[in-house]
Order: sequence, then structure tokens, then C-alpha cells
Amino acid sequence: MNLQVANRPAIRRTALAIALSMGFAGAAFAQSTTGSIFGDAPAAQGETVLIQNATGFSREVPVDAQGRFAASQLPLGTYTVILRQNGQTVDSRKDVTLRVGAGSQVSFAAAASSANAQNLSAITVSANALPAIDVTGVDSRTVITAEQLAKLPLARSAEAIALLAPGVVEGSALFTGTAGGNVVTFGGSSVTENAYYINGFNTTDPLSGLGGLTLPYGAIDQQEILSGGYGAAYGRSDGGVISQVGKRGTNEWHFGAQIQWTPKSLKSDPKNYYYVSGTRAGDMRQYRNGNKAWDTTVSGYVGGPLIKDKLFFFAAAEAERKEGTNVGSDTAPRTTTYRYDDPKWYAKLDWNINDSNILEVTGASSKESYAGSLYDFDYATRTTGAFNSFDTSHKYGSDLYSAKFTSYITDNLTVSAMYGQMKGTLYENLVGSDAPYVFGADKQNPAFTGGSPIAGPQGVDYVKDPAHTSKNTNLRLDISYHLGDHTITAGIDNQNVADNHDSQIDSGPGYAWQYDSGDPNMFILGGPVANGAGWQSMPWVQAPNSSANGQSGYFVSRYIYAVGASVTTKQRAQYIEDAWQVSDRWLVKLGLRNDQFTNNNGAGVPYLRLTSPQWAPRVGFSWDVNGDSSFKVYGNAGRYYLAMPASVALRAAGSSLYTNEYYTYTGIDANGAPTGLTPIASSTGGPISNNLEYGQPRDPMTAAARNLKSEYQDEYILGFDKQLNQSWTFGAKATYRDLRNAIDDVGDSFAIQRKMTAMGIDPATVGAIQGSYLFNPGRTNTFMIPKADGSGYYEVPMTMQDYGFNTTLKRHYAGLNLYLEHPFDGKWYGKIDYLWSHSYGNSEGQVRSDIGQTDVSATVDWDYAQVMDYANGDLSNDRRHQIKAYGSYQLTPEVLLGGNLLVMSGMPKSCLGYYGPNETNPGLGYGSYYHFCNGQPYSPGEQHQPWTYRLDLNAEYRPEWAGKKLAFNVMVYNVLDKQTTTQTYAIHGSSAKINPSYGRPYSSMTPRYVRFGVSYDF
Repeated sequence: MNLQVANRPAIRRTALAIALSMGFAGAAFAQSTTGSIFGDAPAAQGETVLIQNATGFSREVPVDAQGRFAASQLPLGTYTVILRQNGQTVDSRKDVTLRVGAGSQVSFAAAASSANAQNLSAITVSANALPAIDVTGVDSRTVITAEQLAKLPLARSAEAIALLAPGVVEGSALFTGTAGGNVVTFGGSSVTENAYYINGFNTTDPLSGLGGLTLPYGAIDQQEILSGGYGAAYGRSDGGVISQVGKRGTNEWHFGAQIQWTPKSLKSDPKNYYYVSGTRAGDMRQYRNGNKAWDTTVSGYVGGPLIKDKLFFFAAAEAERKEGTNVGSDTAPRTTTYRYDDPKWYAKLDWNINDSNILEVTGASSKESYAGSLYDFDYATRTTGAFNSFDTSHKYGSDLYSAKFTSYITDNLTVSAMYGQMKGTLYENLVGSDAPYVFGADKQNPAFTGGSPIAGPQGVDYVKDPAHTSKNTNLRLDISYHLGDHTITAGIDNQNVADNHDSQIDSGPGYAWQYDSGDPNMFILGGPVANGAGWQSMPWVQAPNSSANGQSGYFVSRYIYAVGASVTTKQRAQYIEDAWQVSDRWLVKLGLRNDQFTNNNGAGVPYLRLTSPQWAPRVGFSWDVNGDSSFKVYGNAGRYYLAMPASVALRAAGSSLYTNEYYTYTGIDANGAPTGLTPIASSTGGPISNNLEYGQPRDPMTAAARNLKSEYQDEYILGFDKQLNQSWTFGAKATYRDLRNAIDDVGDSFAIQRKMTAMGIDPATVGAIQGSYLFNPGRTNTFMIPKADGSGYYEVPMTMQDYGFNTTLKRHYAGLNLYLEHPFDGKWYGKIDYLWSHSYGNSEGQVRSDIGQTDVSATVDWDYAQVMDYANGDLSNDRRHQIKAYGSYQLTPEVLLGGNLLVMSGMPKSCLGYYGPNETNPGLGYGSYYHFCNGQPYSPGEQHQPWTYRLDLNAEYRPEWAGKKLAFNVMVYNVLDKQTTTQTYAIHGSSAKINPSYGRPYSSMTPRYVRFGVSYDF
């Protein structure tokens, strides 16, 4: 309910002034697990305020001479706030519910007469509800509570909840999270640039940044979604934050159970995918009509006091099982029957040691187990045939254990310390064919296939070490001190990661076959036309027509890929922040954070040592315009640094092997392997690696530029929130983000050779120049090149002009969000957001969505100059228009309805072909990866995918005859069964030979499904 406008004049001081003067502002951090209560009361001698919740936790704080009180860093829950004088209760306020990271205002006001003002028995509660607007916040956050989750039609994941927040969109379907789930992007940033938290512990995937450990759905008390502006206490993300706070026990025992069932029979048929380009246009790419599964989730919880008022326990568990079938594409024509088992659990102990000290212990786990069998599939008859092989089984997941101690040393001084460990399991086991995997079967010579690609028996492309594990430890110490008009917080945030036995090799015999085709008279890689004078010194592979049977332009390569190491990272940070009460209505937050990152190779030697000060200033303000929490203007500016995850070392600082050996062929056998091979000449006389990755150990001194700087982004936000009336709140927010620095790899070692010659360095004295280096695009980077005699290194500064780049790093995001919200009034709740945004530039970030490249900071971008020509345009995570609306309606005391609407413009399209009007393959000769299409420049975003529209609905029946403890619910996801294509294949090929896969669907909207549920809560 809203704070009644008529009551506001009776409150003598602004909410902001009360909060600040009592040390509230700044005491509840972003990604915290706590909230605060503040307010005012008639000042009188011996007056205090007692704050109690259902766990027996209590704090008693004094009312100062100005009639103000505040209590910060309170555990989440529902509180009773009691006004006392000399130990006697004078007045009280019940059912004060805290939201994470926010302040709740509770004010007691005296009657108008001076006589009554001295008579405490005349005091009444002047505001019976919380203000609709939190005037103490300067960041951009959305908090979704367990009560809202129970009322809204959502998929059961942290990412699905995050999509309710403005500016959060689904990432490319080519990326998956740590346990196979979807990933999201915030404000135009890439999907690896977010941070995940559980009860204050950083659970972000430490290997790649793709997702993180999350709670069982029924264990979520509140989920906080931060899309910008958070304070100096937290960092290591320049996208957004998903922070979950789990439930806790109370002084009453509660338990419950739920079963949810998604039947296969009520799922809509997924649409089939077809080729749309070249000679295969109209042919079926993938038969998907039968790709369905049934899904059952069983969950339960229990919570209560082990020792009343002292020690509390809560536990929740969830077990999901999914069984179904999936038909692969015509290049991998197999039917997979599969089973997923996804168990999750969460447990928490809360110990109220005394009124000044509390201890919280958290345990959480999430696992995914998979097993599958592959059967032959005949695309001519669309029938499943004989057993082929077993799919690679796996068990992925993480286990978390953490402890947090909080001490309220004085009314002005609070200290908290947290330590925990998260251990990851990444087990894989292959029981399959010894045959090599076949890439690009759709590009096989149709003269030998009869028009149907021959993929062979091998259904697994790569094999990983089954001993692969990870370990992430996190230590935090936070101190908050209130001094006059200032609340000063400071602390440390330390994290260590170990990535053990992380390796990946080709399946089968340790190599794969990769088919391709092109102009029979054009060099496959490099050559005189592409690279001009001196082309012989760069990697090259002759044209197919230079070898027997190459007149058609079809060729194949034996592809070998192998990486592996055990590596570690160390991340340290210190911060300080001052929340300054400039005046009764103005709050200014001034913060400064310093991050240090160290990444070690497999020998424990640093290859990245980013330990010089990396200052990240944060400045924010809040203006309580009317002084009654009805109108807030706020803004902030900040810098956010991003650490490099552990997996970067595998290629940047390990022993990476990545080669192709090219042949023409006269046939293809039943296993998809070429026959009648004739080698095609290359610059090495055999296998060739564009980036000189031949398996040699990497010198850590040469892994990266010696003056390398971390990725960081600057962000600016300005907005307002205003109560339209007692029932509605509206607001607007403008956001601008500028990626100021990034880390990627550059592969043009030949440009370094030319620069050294120009520096007068004798080529005979130069040792091995690596095929790729981590560097900062857009800056001058200095590389250490070994001397041939082993006596040291040459320092070689390389400008962007030295490489031939005609552009510099660009990633910009601009957004304008408008919203209208109706707070829950006992009958209904609703919110609608409209966001106009534009994400543009030439670098998406650490990964690349249009081609599904997951190698963090090792994308095609910036490898050499030609791949960046005409790269400026709309970035992959650009969604120009977004409309989000969700809410719930209590139709009758027993029947609840809910809805969720998402309308969004489509992602940009890419068309990647050969270079220039002559469609050559210059530089390192990556093939069809240039920003040209049919010989014409094609910048990303010249076209977009179509708009998407999705409506989800749910209903719940909670009968009175069961005391409302029993509930029946149903949800319909994608009611209109829209299956709009969301992403298409971007590799075009040449105008003479268009890639048949160009333009085919990569992904489309999830078809309609129906989920039923029954729950009981006692």
C-alpha cells in the first residue's frame, strides 16, 4: 500500500534526511543480503525504537535529539517496529517487510497540540504503509520477491526472472550457461560480462563468465537485478548483476511440497528449419516437429527454529527430470533420445548469537546430469533407424558453502565478514565411435553424396578431460561507520580461482574432417592477389585447381585442435565510499574502488599481471524533491572493471594446437571421410595454422602486451521516479555506456615482423614471433619478442596503424526507459516498461554472438586489419525497442491470475563474405569472415531479424476448504505460439558460390507449452 498523501505533512523531516543522518544510506550495499529501517518520532528523553522479526532477531536503537532513528544491515524478513520510552511500549508498527539493498521508512508522528506532543499515549502511527519510492537509492535495480514469483508466469530460472528488468534481453542461443541454461545480456554488454551472487557470495562461472550458480526456484526469497549504478563495494562486471537471497527459518515451523509437470502432448510442434540460399534453397535443414520432451519437477522445503529465538534452519530441494527426443540437422542426421536430471538444494543456518552478533551459514548446490543415445535418421523418409552410438554423458554443476558474520559493534559501527568456497564439477565421458567427426557436411561435393550430406557415425565433435574441476574462494570484509553527516564504508573483496585439468581435443582418432568449397582458381588462404608483394612470407594455401580433382572448387581439411592446462587466477579489490548528507533532501555518494587481477599459466607463472592501481570512481546522487518520498531525481556515473576468467589461459598462455591440412578428394565413404586425397600445396608443406598454433609451449612473457590494461566501461545514468497519485508511480531513466578499453587477441605476426625491420632490427636476431597476442584494441601495445640467442627480448611498440587498422575500439550503448507501475493494493499489481536503446560499435565484448564464438577475448575481431573493415554498426545485442508488461490480479479470494508480455525488435543480421569487390581472402586468410556481402560492404545492422511477441498467462486456485494451504496452478508459455526466427547463419561465402547455410535459422522462439502444478504449504 502507498503512503497516504494526507499524512505526509505530519512527518517533520524528509525521509532522505532521516536515513542519512542516522547512517542508513550506504549501509545496504548492492548485491547485499540486507535491508534497513529508518524513520522519525517525537523526541523525548529515554525514547528508543525496538525492531524485531519472526526469527527473534532484534535491535534497539535510540531516537536522537532531532527525533530520528535508523537500523542498517538488517536480515531480510518481516519486522515489528516498536516505539518505547524508558522501556515501556508506546506505539508499534507491524508487518514491515524489507527489500534487499533498500530502506523502509517507518515514522511515528505526534498529535498537533503541544500538550499531546508531550503525552506519548497520544502518539499514533502517521503512515500506515511504506513510501512507493526509495529516495535513498542511486542505482538501477529491480527486486522481485518470492510473493511475486508465486504470482507470475515465468520459466523457473534466474535468467527468466532477470528478463523482467528493463534492458535485459536473452543472449544468443549459441551460448549456454554453466548447466546448459540460457544466458542474458544487460545494456548491450556481452553475455560473459555479468555477475551472479547467492547470499552475497560471487557464484559467477569462474572459467568463462557464462552464467553462474543459482538457487532452487522455491528457495528464492528475493532476486535483485542490477542494471547499473551500483556502488564501489562491488565490481568485476560491466554488464549487470543477478543477486539472489535465499529464504531463512523463523520461530514457526513451516514445510511444503510441490510437483510441476509439463506434458509432452500439450507442447506445440517446433517448426522445421530450411535452407534459404544457394542451390539448396528450399531443402530441409532440420526436422524439428518431433523435438519434444516431458518435464517433471518435484520440490519441497522445511524451515523453523532449532532453538527458539536463537538458531534457525531452512532447507529446500528441487529435482527436475526431462526426457525427450531431438533430431539433428541433415549434416548430423541422428535422432537423440536423452534424459536430463537436474537436482538442486539449498540450506541455511541463522544463529542470533546475541543482540549484537549474528552468524549465517549457507550451502547450495546445482547439478546437471545428461545421458543420451544416438540413432540413425533418414531425411528422405523422416524415420529413425538403428542404434548408432552413445552420446557423450556429462555431469556439470557446483557446490557452495559460505559463512557470514555480522557484528553491530555500536549504533554507528557495523562490521561483516564473509568467506566461502564454490567447487565445480565438469565431468564428461564419451562412449562412442572411433571415427573422426565431420564438420561442414552441407558443403560436401554433391557429386559424391547424391545430394544428402554424409555425416558419418561420430556424433561428438570434442572430448574433454573427465577430471576437469574448478574451485572458487571468496573473502569479503566490510566496515560501515556513521560520523555526523557522513556514512563511510570500506572493505576488501578477494577471490581466487583454480581451473584444474581443463582440456579439449578432437574426438575419435584425434582429428576431424572439415569440408568447404570456393572459387577453384582462388587461393584457399593468402596468396598474391589477396596479400600482394611479400605474400610468400605469410600463411598460404594454393587454389583447389592447383591439385588433381580440384576443378570443382570442393576441398577438405584434416582439422586438429587440442588445448589443455591447469591454471589459476587471483583477484583483489579494496574500496571506500562516503554517503554524504549534503542537505535534508540531497544525498551524494562518493566511492572509489581499486581492482587487481593476476592470471597464471599452467606452470603457475603470471601471464597477465594487472596489479597497478585500477581506480574505479563511483559518484551518485538522490534528490528527494518534495521531501516526502513522492518524487525522486537521481543519477550516477561510474567506472567498472572486468577481470579475465580462467579459460583465457588455454589458448593465450598454454600449448595450443590448431591446424588444418588441405586436400582435394575423389569420393566420400560411409563414415563421411574423404577418399582419393591429393594434398594442396601450402606455405608449410603440410598442416598450417593461421595463428601459428602448432602446440608449442607459450612463453608467459609473450602471451600479452606488456602494457596491457583491463577491460573497463564508463556508465552514466540520470532518471526520476514520481508518484502520479496514491495508486500509480511512473518514471524515466536515461543510460549511456561507453566501453573505454577491451582485451582481445591480435594474430598478425607479420605486421610485427615489418615493424621490427623498420626499427632496424636484424631479422636474423629475432626469435619466434607468436601467432596471437592479447592486446588492447585501439591503443599502442608493446610486445616482448624473444631474441634468437635467448639473451632477452626486443620491446616492439605496435600502433593500430602499424597493423593497418582503419578503425579503433567502439562499443556504445544509449537507452531511454519509461515505466508505469501500480503497486500491489491487495487486489492487483502491474508494471509496464518501454525501452528505446541502441548498442553500436565494432566490438560486442569478450565473445561474439553472430558466429557463436565462445573463446573469451579470442574472437575473430581484431585478428588482422581486413576483418575489421566496415565492422562498425549495430552490435549483436542491440534491441532497439522493448516493451515489457507483467502483473497479477486476485480475481476472487481463491483465484489468482497472472500475465507476462514481451514485445521486442529483432537482433541485427550479419552477412560475412570474402573481402572487397574481388572477393579475396587476404591477411591471415580466415575465409568468409569479412564484412562484405557479394563483394559489397555490409555493416552489421543493415537488416534486422523480425520483431518477436510473447504472451504468457497463469492461473492459481487456492481453495478455502483446504485452508488455502493447497494450490492448483497452470501456466501457458507463449500463448500465441509465436515461433519467430531470432537468429540466422551469418557466413555468406562468395557470390560465385553462396554458402548453402547462409540465412538459415540458428534459433527461434520457444514453442507454446503448458505447465501444471500442485503445491501444499503448511
